[in-house]
Amino acid sequence: MTTFFIGLAMLLIGGALYGKVCEKAFGPDDRKTPAVRLNDGMDYVPMKKWKNSLIQLLNIAGTGPILGPIQGILFGPIAFLTIPVGCVLGGALHDYMCGMISVREDGAQMPSLIRKFLGKYTYPLYNVFVCLTMLLVGTVFIYTPGDLFITQILRTNNAAGNPLVWVVYGAIFAYYIIATLFPIDKIIGKVYPFFGGLLVLSAIGVFIGFIVKGYPLDNIWTTGVAGIHPEGLHFIPVFFVTVACGIVSGFHSTQATLVSRTITHEKEGRMTFYNMMIAEGVIAMIWAGAAMGVLNLGLANASTSPTDVVGIVAKNLLGSVGGIIAVIGIIVLPITSGDTALRSLRLIISEALNIDQEKKMKRLGVSIVIFAVVAVILVFAKLNAGGFNVLWRYFAWANQTLAVFAFAMITVYMMRNKKPFVMALVPGMFYMFIISSFILNAAIGFNLPWPVSYTIAVILSAAYAAAVIWCGNSGRKKL
Repeated sequence: MTTFFIGLAMLLIGGALYGKVCEKAFGPDDRKTPAVRLNDGMDYVPMKKWKNSLIQLLNIAGTGPILGPIQGILFGPIAFLTIPVGCVLGGALHDYMCGMISVREDGAQMPSLIRKFLGKYTYPLYNVFVCLTMLLVGTVFIYTPGDLFITQILRTNNAAGNPLVWVVYGAIFAYYIIATLFPIDKIIGKVYPFFGGLLVLSAIGVFIGFIVKGYPLDNIWTTGVAGIHPEGLHFIPVFFVTVACGIVSGFHSTQATLVSRTITHEKEGRMTFYNMMIAEGVIAMIWAGAAMGVLNLGLANASTSPTDVVGIVAKNLLGSVGGIIAVIGIIVLPITSGDTALRSLRLIISEALNIDQEKKMKRLGVSIVIFAVVAVILVFAKLNAGGFNVLWRYFAWANQTLAVFAFAMITVYMMRNKKPFVMALVPGMFYMFIISSFILNAAIGFNLPWPVSYTIAVILSAAYAAAVIWCGNSGRKKL
């Protein structure tokens, strides 16, 4: 268990120190924020720091920081060190800079920031990419919490032929519609404090439970640092695609820019954006530890599904009642990411097409199109064997690809404003290598041998760095 606590200390202490470095590099000041200057009562709404922080945490903490680490821990205790390092140096920086740059740019969403800093040729590629990803986020975050509720709370099967499946999906769907259409402080701002309480209680309960019960956790000096997966999967890149939300997630950039429209002072940014990503890293560490514990106790094995591991951990550590509370807290996570994903998508589409979102009928029109597409994808995923798995694999890779775009945008912004851009360039290059080598080797990609995939990925990462630096130095805003 020593490696776990070393990693947790790295995460908390490193986050506290590097968070100040990131804040100093950006340089928040006392200028009026978009929430104050552009208050429209709909999306630009001043809210308190504690509420913004909770909203940001719940927006970014879907099933990723739970199901991802449960799968990632199969690589061994190396996960206890890579999660904190990646979260501190990559994920938290990514979230903070995206949120703060948006604040400086009148609350612009990610596509607009990409267009301004990476140019008109990159913009349409990113716009299509992010819209597809957000649709998938909204869909899988109906599917995942719905199935957890059906199997873990209602204790029934989640087959498509079970009418309860569609009733539960419909209830989540209805909530998403309400949260997408109404002012951010009327729905999301009201229910999130309650959801936040469930999230905190479930995470604390699991943490205390596996410490008190003395779950056997491996140490890296006894297993080695190779990170060998039972199925022979390569630690690099598979681990960093699997454990996205606990380390780096491109989806988070879209949520930080959403919340950028509600903070009332720039100096709230470190707590709202950076520290909330550190909090997500803590959740990822807790569930990685719990998963390793049940594996070592023989309560689960490498073939046990992540959702089943959630139920095993919750019941074993917290009993029947406590287990139900923990599972409810986990169900809340994807729901509170899915609603804001679709809200962000509405804003992104409206910005791209210049559709006024202050008018209710225009908001409704955009939302109807979005939810119709989500419904089609959801039905396809549920009715086709393996359909959801295919969608999830592409989503996992696409999520990290969004992060590469975001790191490029951050780097160019920092270069043009004479800030230490290397802190964003290096993680961008690393994740360019990750997404390239993964898709080049994967069966859902080009299915090339690992040596070839790694070689091409190195070349692409170098090309990425050269292109981003050129863009940052160039007076022309294109990539």
